Amino acid sequence: MFRRSQKQPLLGLDISSSAVKLIELSRTRDTYRVEALALEGLPERAIQDKVIIDPEAVGAAIRKAVKDSGTRSKRAAIAVPGSIAVSKTVTLPAGLSEMELEAQVRMEADQHVPFPLEEVNLDFEVLGPTPGNPGTIDILLAATRSENLDARVAAAELGGLQVEIVDIEPFALENAYVELMAPKLTDISPDMAVALFDIGATVTSLSVFHQGRMIYTREHPFGGRQHTEEIMRRYQMNHAEASRAKRQGGLPESYDTEVLEPFIELASQQLSRFLQFFYAAHPNMHVMRILLGGGVAAMTGLNDRVSQGTGIETTTANPFIGLPRAARVSNRVVNEDATAMLIACGLALRGFD
Repeated sequence: MFRRSQKQPLLGLDISSSAVKLIELSRTRDTYRVEALALEGLPERAIQDKVIIDPEAVGAAIRKAVKDSGTRSKRAAIAVPGSIAVSKTVTLPAGLSEMELEAQVRMEADQHVPFPLEEVNLDFEVLGPTPGNPGTIDILLAATRSENLDARVAAAELGGLQVEIVDIEPFALENAYVELMAPKLTDISPDMAVALFDIGATVTSLSVFHQGRMIYTREHPFGGRQHTEEIMRRYQMNHAEASRAKRQGGLPESYDTEVLEPFIELASQQLSRFLQFFYAAHPNMHVMRILLGGGVAAMTGLNDRVSQGTGIETTTANPFIGLPRAARVSNRVVNEDATAMLIACGLALRGFD
């Protein structure tokens, strides 16, 4: 799962519950460049509860995203959701041989992974010496059930791609934050905490960063699908029609007061509540900035409402700020889909490990 990419380029492919998102990045000496970008919606029930129900539909969406993006690469990095993966930092003696290290990791995994090891994909990465104890090393252990991974790999292959790297979504978000967003927060010092909400269709993840690393991550059951379903109910639309209307407009004049404003209020309340879970775990730490990512983050007025509700300055999590782009990547696509591309960006960055 932590295999290093040795060739260029590598596509970041985010398979979420509502869409597949694909991006190709290149790197110059001092910046990254967007080479290809696409987002393709999925049928309503293609993915349910993180499980791919219709792999053919997902594969077809991936194939269309590849075509629309204009990329020629067939190599991809994908991720499994944090809620269906196990990640744990364990401490082991320093100086172990490779064979001894692998044996110790499997023993640790047997304690921390709640499934038989023959049913999981398991990998680990050496983080380095344990702070304050040179006689031990910290190991990041990651595992997910093989069926979770196999379904995503199969969908990517149906879309014409070869999976080179598998990551876990919180780590991909961390990668995108550290590489693409943190350097732009010039008024935030490393000792200040920053909260990143990635608001998906059905799940919102909260990640908090401090001293250049993620110190907290948790998923919560809330997302943009509630907004879509309210549009469907109130205006007698099917899922495809409501999703299209959200992106392209054409809703009745009453939409703002009947649907949009109540949802923004609900979202603000939910994010404030989720932030309290972090404070309960870290009572002595204060978040100094909130970043909003995911497709919901593009809603007009959400930043201001969250800022009012939390008392914390809130801005959009846009990984493309300051990045040049290839001529085939339109400004419209970048502007409309930027907040939804965080995980895909984090995965594409694995090509530069």
